[in-house]
Amino acid sequence: MAALQTINNSELFSIIEGMIKSASKQSGVTAVAVGGSLDSGLSASVRLGEVETIEFNRDKSISIMIYKNKRKGVVSITDLSATAIDSAIKAASRIADYTEEDPYSGLAEKEFLARNIPDLSLHHPAGITAEQAISYAKECEAAALGYDKRITNSEGATFSTHEQYYVYGNSDGFLAAYPTSKYAAYCTTIGQVGSSMQRDYDYTVARDVHDLDSMKQVGINAAKKTIDRLGAKKIKTCRAPVLMIPKIANTFWNTFISAISGGNLYRKSSFLLDTLGQTIFPNFVNIQEKPFLLKGLGSAPFDDEGVATSDKNIITAGVLDTYILSSYSARRLGMQTTGNAGGVHNLCISPGSDDFAQLTNKMGTGLIVTEFLGHGTNIVTGDFSHGAAGFWVENGAVVYPVEEITIAGNLRDMYRSIIALGSDVESRWSTLTGSVLLDELTIAGD
Repeated sequence: MAALQTINNSELFSIIEGMIKSASKQSGVTAVAVGGSLDSGLSASVRLGEVETIEFNRDKSISIMIYKNKRKGVVSITDLSATAIDSAIKAASRIADYTEEDPYSGLAEKEFLARNIPDLSLHHPAGITAEQAISYAKECEAAALGYDKRITNSEGATFSTHEQYYVYGNSDGFLAAYPTSKYAAYCTTIGQVGSSMQRDYDYTVARDVHDLDSMKQVGINAAKKTIDRLGAKKIKTCRAPVLMIPKIANTFWNTFISAISGGNLYRKSSFLLDTLGQTIFPNFVNIQEKPFLLKGLGSAPFDDEGVATSDKNIITAGVLDTYILSSYSARRLGMQTTGNAGGVHNLCISPGSDDFAQLTNKMGTGLIVTEFLGHGTNIVTGDFSHGAAGFWVENGAVVYPVEEITIAGNLRDMYRSIIALGSDVESRWSTLTGSVLLDELTIAGD
């Protein structure tokens, strides 16, 4: 085997292929799965124009899963020498001898495995040097600091790169790989007027470095958002409509996906148990999974078990069409895998026709939420209570920023109380959503 520091993509592929063959020959082994990756990248951070950190990473890992009928042994390694690989195979085999039988364990069914691996344009190597990364971070922070004299400090700016080569194979004849890249820039600023001090941030992320927002724009956005929050105050406890910006809506939708995911369902720890085919949202809400979006941050040709990903409707006209299942959770529920071992690959909420300004006007008087604080969702009951910050709106116009408030409700009710979806869809996450306008919620303040 190649030495640790010289492993390349083709060698990793060959190593995993060899591990499957070798492990399959172990006594009593009935199935084998092996996944591995090579990761590399760098990160440069600056603060007040000075370089704070430069980090390089080059990591390797392989995980082998050995089945002996319904017993399973798993071992992960980062040393890819021949000796370490042989030891890992033997260790996984021994572990399988002693684990309890699980009638639902095993590889994904062969008929669901990916047979065609499309090129989704996920890998765009740019050869960014440390000097370039530093320059990008400095440009970003300088734009933020120079935007307004009320920006008095900075928590810094960071530019990072990441490349990965992922391989998965099993003893049912599946062996495939695909490379990815990701670039990101991030800036956080601090503003002050009198005794009022606030912080906020902005960032950009993309598979292709050429698709990033400009460094100058990221810095300006961070500064502007910080300034907009200066002078924030509490409001009186009330019930009012709530408008979630896309960043907050992202969290809102991901909680929904968690509630319909197999692990929570078979453990009976979800407030959306037994809701397949039921109306969850208003009839104008449509949600899809789209794993084949070119350059998509959540795109993938197969899931973590080698199962082919596919476009699918999750919500159609408000009705739940499917759960989100791996092969294991599907067996526990007496169903079939949906190709979602490892999660959803690009969650797409169909946008409405109103832009953010129109949604704000439609809300009339209420709260724009720009930040959630802490974790306050009970996935078992659907009870929702989050600290928040944002802006108070009257007659469709922002009147002042607010802080130290809490928004409370139950997610079942909140889902049904969606008034409108925005056209302001952002692509900075694997969840593509615009803003979400909800009917009255309890907002606790003074």
